[in-house]
Amino acid sequence: MNGASPNPSAAALQARFGAAIVGVSVSCGDTIVVVARERAHEILRWLKETPGEAYDYLVDVTAVEYRDRERPLEVVYQLWSLPRRVFLRLKVELPKQEPLAVDSVVDLWRGADWLEREVYDMFGVAFRGHPDLRRILMWDGYAEGHPLRKDFPLRGRFSRAEQVRQALTKTPEAHHSVEELAVAEAFQQLSDDARQKFERAGGAGGA
Repeated sequence: MNGASPNPSAAALQARFGAAIVGVSVSCGDTIVVVARERAHEILRWLKETPGEAYDYLVDVTAVEYRDRERPLEVVYQLWSLPRRVFLRLKVELPKQEPLAVDSVVDLWRGADWLEREVYDMFGVAFRGHPDLRRILMWDGYAEGHPLRKDFPLRGRFSRAEQVRQALTKTPEAHHSVEELAVAEAFQQLSDDARQKFERAGGAGGA
């Protein structure tokens, strides 16, 4: 811990949850509290609903994997109290030898829905109790794994030829929404002159 004083919420957490508070540190003025995975949802609820804490805004949910293979993957919660104007960062450590899973907090903050889906998509962390846990950046049938894991190859797990082959064998519905397909179909139905005008406009905009 550096010279800065920790957020008073850290001491309150230690008094309330004891050994479930694994560690407290301060980095660049921000207080970081590491909590036990099995108590994480309970602790986050307490931080949101307890008078005097009131962390009512979930800024972000993300994850961190370090190059050191022995270090656990961390799920990170960035919390902000609107009435108190105070920031707090919580971390949950997930050992890589175990299933990467933690309880969802969508029931506490609806904004966690897409944030947890992104962590699931990019890191492979399952959020138990999430109402619609599926990929959000990669398509549902994506078979190469989770792109932000350290063991993920820069060019992907499949060769370029295999990626092209897979793309060509899938239906457009696997990659695009109904709205996107409808726009593409409408474009093809335009006259040649109208399509050329759109294409010229797009080329100018991208220059």
